[in-house]
Amino acid sequence: MKHHPFFAKVLEGGKRIAYGARALNEGGFQSIPKVAFPGGALIGDTAGFLNVPKIKGIHSSMKSGMLAAESTFKALGNCTDNGVVMLYNYEESLRGSSIWKELKQVRNMRPSFHNPLGLFGGIVYSGLEAYVLKGRVPWTLSHKVMDHEATKTVDQVKKIEYPKPDGVLSFDILTSVSLTGTNHEEDQPVHLRVADWEKHTEKEWLRFKGVENRFCPAGVYEYVEDSTKPQGVRFQINAQNCIHCKTCDIKVDILQTSLQH
Repeated sequence: MKHHPFFAKVLEGGKRIAYGARALNEGGFQSIPKVAFPGGALIGDTAGFLNVPKIKGIHSSMKSGMLAAESTFKALGNCTDNGVVMLYNYEESLRGSSIWKELKQVRNMRPSFHNPLGLFGGIVYSGLEAYVLKGRVPWTLSHKVMDHEATKTVDQVKKIEYPKPDGVLSFDILTSVSLTGTNHEEDQPVHLRVADWEKHTEKEWLRFKGVENRFCPAGVYEYVEDSTKPQGVRFQINAQNCIHCKTCDIKVDILQTSLQH
């Protein structure tokens, strides 16, 4: 995209000063989980409090943190003898807050693209929702599948051959990662683990041909040619590159079966 004449003109003469990535939880109102549990609570982006059309969530993260803190204060005052704190009030106060109202108002915009309306129908419908309907409709559109279930296999797509980075407008992943500011100690335990390396490769390589390489913005996951392996490749993890974008937590089913955080 940066090589398009319009963007290239805007970026001309600029300098790359930082790099980062973050997965956006686009489930919205329909995907908010139970937010309170014994000893803790889900706040902010962890619970999916993102206003998808505005791509804004910092304000709701702060607000949910405030609500959780208030509920914690009340819960600690009524703590039982066994010492378990349950934030019953948090979920109740959340439903009565501006977060709930805001997310409910835009609940149909994202799933409209994945229903029979399709891409262009979704564009028209989301426009109506944004400027006319504003969430006042009696229906709530649902997501057809979970995100990882929507990932297409290699036989369903055509591989995109991207041009090599020119070092001016586009850059290779490794040099970009060096500008993220993340720091891993030498003796820090690896947070990405594989239950069975061989089974993982056997199950996923033929289906996706290395989808991990594509969704990861930091080159953490890699398939290396290895003639001694049945698939001709071996799977490896470069954990030191991880910039904690959380994409691999949610993107494909391989990470729900054979990869462990």
